[in-house]
Amino acid sequence: MSVIKRIALTPGEPSGIGPDLILSLAQQKHEAQLIALADPELLKQRAELLGLSISLIEIELSEPRQLAEAGELFVLPHRLKAHVKAGELNHLNSRYVLDTLQTALDGCLSKQFDAIVTAPVHKGIINDSGEVFTGHTEFFADGAGVKKVVMMLATDSLKVALATTHLPLRDVADAITSDELSEVIAIIHHAMQQHFGLALPRVAVCGLNPHAGEDGHLGREEVDIIQPVINRFIQDGYAVSGAWPADTIFNQDKLQNYDVVLAMYHDQGLPVLKHHGFGKAVNVTLGLPFIRTSVDHGTALDLAGTGRANPSSLYAALKMAIAMANTQ
Repeated sequence: MSVIKRIALTPGEPSGIGPDLILSLAQQKHEAQLIALADPELLKQRAELLGLSISLIEIELSEPRQLAEAGELFVLPHRLKAHVKAGELNHLNSRYVLDTLQTALDGCLSKQFDAIVTAPVHKGIINDSGEVFTGHTEFFADGAGVKKVVMMLATDSLKVALATTHLPLRDVADAITSDELSEVIAIIHHAMQQHFGLALPRVAVCGLNPHAGEDGHLGREEVDIIQPVINRFIQDGYAVSGAWPADTIFNQDKLQNYDVVLAMYHDQGLPVLKHHGFGKAVNVTLGLPFIRTSVDHGTALDLAGTGRANPSSLYAALKMAIAMANTQ
């Protein structure tokens, strides 16, 4: 009999929609044990505000794994530092947010959790509190001692990975080196094999410049860096192709030939992905020694506590996390 998978749910910014979304998840029964790392009082107050019925079960990780029924939610308690009002940020609760992430990280490294699913945090308010925080991805990578990870957003029919993430556009070209690009492609290839069941993942690599550089007339990055890296992977037997112009590779007739598109920078690939499936896409961090998925949106402070937050992206993130965990 297979062991029940245990998934850590981090609700993110307590005044945002994260608690709402997790309470929505708990209205259904799932094939894994979901454990919210949260303040039970926050969840009770938000459930009352939303008119949701919820039975919270406080738990320790040493207890046997079990499944919750619909309307139940396991909670590993973390206490807020200050009262929360839906939609109103308070920097005093930044340490609470980071503590939930640290527990999730520690639990994955110790194999007590099989995956982490994260609701959105508010980076600005965390940094305003005096904590240095650049994002979930960097937090988990640093905590796990991993130097290089890859951000990928995925829907059922499109996966887009990024060679660079949150950089000013003027810094992107300098960040694309042969070594960095080679490491990114290797991480994507391994993750597609390990977690998505693809023996020979087909990776389409975008160029950086318009028309993929026009043979060097619109930029040398393709000629000097990107194409040589692609050629080396092809010589080694990988199903990697490019460099493709970003304005044509996302045509449906071309996408059907590939499993993942590697974009050179954030706004080269993610506008297409989010137009294709915003609200149903999943943010996956590749290259960590554990599984981490997340939503494709932010804290939506204006929707917190209103009942109008759409939980579809968190549902998709949970579904993908469980599927990936079942490959381990």
